[in-house]
Amino acid sequence: MRFDCIGLGAMGSPMTQHLLLAGMAALMLQTGYAAEQATVDMQVQKISAHAYFVQGQAGAASAGNQGFMSNAGFVVTPDGVVVFDALGTPPLAEKLIGEIRKITAQPIRRVIVSHWHADHYYGLQAFKALGAEVWAHASGRAALASDAAAARLQQRKETLAPWVDAGFRAVPADVWLTEDSDFKFGGLTFQLRYVGPAHSPEDMVMYLKEDGVLFAGDLVFRGRVPFVGDADSLAWLGALDKLLALRPRVMAPGHGAVSTDPGADLALTRDYLRYLRSSMGRAVADLTPFDEAYAATDWRPWEKLPAFSVANRANAYNTYLLMEQEALRK
Repeated sequence: MRFDCIGLGAMGSPMTQHLLLAGMAALMLQTGYAAEQATVDMQVQKISAHAYFVQGQAGAASAGNQGFMSNAGFVVTPDGVVVFDALGTPPLAEKLIGEIRKITAQPIRRVIVSHWHADHYYGLQAFKALGAEVWAHASGRAALASDAAAARLQQRKETLAPWVDAGFRAVPADVWLTEDSDFKFGGLTFQLRYVGPAHSPEDMVMYLKEDGVLFAGDLVFRGRVPFVGDADSLAWLGALDKLLALRPRVMAPGHGAVSTDPGADLALTRDYLRYLRSSMGRAVADLTPFDEAYAATDWRPWEKLPAFSVANRANAYNTYLLMEQEALRK
């Protein structure tokens, strides 16, 4: 284990620095993961009376961002803390736990997983070591056990070493939900809503009723090209309507900045999905081969957004295949 002391000079005396490093070491021992400490900048934003948010960097997971390219949130109550999503590596989760500790000494009781993509659940190992209970939708069982999950883990070990290494283990949910679920905790009402299949088969969002805060997971991307993959884009568009029906005052997306105008800020995700479907749908109807259709499509509205180069072609190809399937079903 190595600690990077760059920037500690502002923390005061050598004794203060020593105590800070000792605290970091104690946290890493407590959470049971010995990979290198995450040093990427992580700023906590208070977004309502009880809710907080950390925003990952734009773009794909890389050594440069140490895997911090997705968001997470947490709610502080008198009875403990509820976390929404666990970030993309155990060291990032440990860093988030450290940020939570700056705000409250209340125990972290529960972690809600929006869906089983690596950037949202790989940090569970750190939370589980603290005794937190993990909740997720039951459709995630298949995702966690899939060949795709195994391939993603190998890719992350190559891309995000040493933050994802041989000490990493995938943590399943303790509670697998099969339907919408509301629970009271610390005097607050948490509403879990299953909105999949959309971005993933298991998409789940969390609405904090008293504060009007919606944790939307990857149903919403702000400021970057969404990752569509093999998502059901038609169902995803329907899921966005379900989010609006909750009438949130504040929306925390899975990627990008917090929104105080959820209706308007759903537009990027909605418009991108519609554009994929219309352009690739036309190509399928005209029997245009994908490569030809992709080259002929005007991507200028999206090409300057982060993650365009790594996500757009795959998004378009999978949408092309989806439109073929939908055409066959008609």
